[in-house]
Amino acid sequence: MKPFLTIKDLKDKLNKKEVTQKEVITFYLNRLKKYKEKLNATIDIFDQDNNNNNNNNNLLAGVPGILKNNISIKNKKITCGSNILKNYIAPYDATVTEKLENNGAVILGTGNMDEFAMGTSGEFSAFGPVKNPWDLTRSPGGSSSGPAAAVAAGLVPWALGSETGGSVRQPASFSGLVGLYPTYGTFSRYGVVAFGSSNDQVGPLTKTVYDNALISTILMGQDPKDSTTLNRPTQDFTKNLTGKLPTNLKIGVIKDGIESENIIPEVKEHFKNAIKHLESLGAKIQYIDIPSLKYGISIYFIISRAEAASNLARFDGSLYGSRVNAQDLKDMYINTRDAGFGQEVKRRILMGNYVLSASHRDTFYNKADYIRSLLRQELENTFKSVDLLISPTTTTLPFKIGQESKDPLLMYMADYFTVPTNMTGNPALSLTCGYSKDNLPIGFQFIGPRLSEDLIYQVAYAFEQSTDYHTKNPAGYE
Repeated sequence: MKPFLTIKDLKDKLNKKEVTQKEVITFYLNRLKKYKEKLNATIDIFDQDNNNNNNNNNLLAGVPGILKNNISIKNKKITCGSNILKNYIAPYDATVTEKLENNGAVILGTGNMDEFAMGTSGEFSAFGPVKNPWDLTRSPGGSSSGPAAAVAAGLVPWALGSETGGSVRQPASFSGLVGLYPTYGTFSRYGVVAFGSSNDQVGPLTKTVYDNALISTILMGQDPKDSTTLNRPTQDFTKNLTGKLPTNLKIGVIKDGIESENIIPEVKEHFKNAIKHLESLGAKIQYIDIPSLKYGISIYFIISRAEAASNLARFDGSLYGSRVNAQDLKDMYINTRDAGFGQEVKRRILMGNYVLSASHRDTFYNKADYIRSLLRQELENTFKSVDLLISPTTTTLPFKIGQESKDPLLMYMADYFTVPTNMTGNPALSLTCGYSKDNLPIGFQFIGPRLSEDLIYQVAYAFEQSTDYHTKNPAGYE
């Protein structure tokens, strides 16, 4: 077997009996172990009992992957990349875990991540930073850093991340992958440790659009255990992947994506080339100004931290994870949280409690919530004139490890184009549109109206199949 096989390739080999499920699992287990120290992409790797003889009719029969370590796998550690949960064992499966396993997937391990999904570089993990397979001195993105690095290096064909403000799409851009943030409520959050509950969704990371659409087909559906899931009919997102754009497709280019001075020139150049390529495929291009977009970072900054402070209040040593003993209850709370949480998590909790405080709630949180509704309405109005929007996924190339973590504000601003859709609940898909002069991946994203994943996949697939970006792999992992 060779690395960098897609799910589609692997299923074909299994169906033709060119390889057995046991051989596939052994191959990928060995790769995860071989590159664990080099990339630090995984927290735990699960040895298998070699009894994984799944029915080949299952969509993912015998196809291995990993889950970000904030997604529950029964009887396995769920650390969230934090010391406070370093030995905590999940008592049940997340709904998405059940769906994957019911469709034959073999989960080989857990992906390293920024602590409690708070970070954009993979450096804020209690278990050390994750390295980008394209350049070991750089970040693979975050907070789904480990899942992205593992797929990019061909250690597994797919991985599941989670996203609150770009944590699937930004690693996809930095790592040369396809990453989806679905319409909010499309995938169940049951069993996924919360960061910002009104934004959080899991999302697949894969080499190709087809593979991504296949995973999303499996994950979607209403869940009685999660009241935020949508009652929408299940869809086969691979059905309309014809390689052609829909007739009279109108694509809106977000003006900031080509005009902003904050975007580095190489990202801007390759994004412009993607626009030209879509036009050559038959898309009608319009340039769209979205005035409220510039507030996306600000309202995300306020609302996500408020929700984080609330969600993380439960981790105090009394119920979950590690505990630091003290003379009284108050000191136990303080000592446990001080020892258990890292710098970035503490920073966000402080900010969250500040904007929720009685004297500041109206000034910050309530205003941010109002602007959020304006941004949502503005996007809805925009989609009356275009079918999809496009923009760069992120403003920069992969960060040098250590560079961005020293400047949190600069790191937050890299999410300028991802967080607005998280705040509005619109679906968005990142895929590669080129490589820098130093051979670093550059991504752009399709953004659609709510419930438009099928259209997004169809258009992204047409772009992907008419280019060769998805065929490139980092060197040194053959």
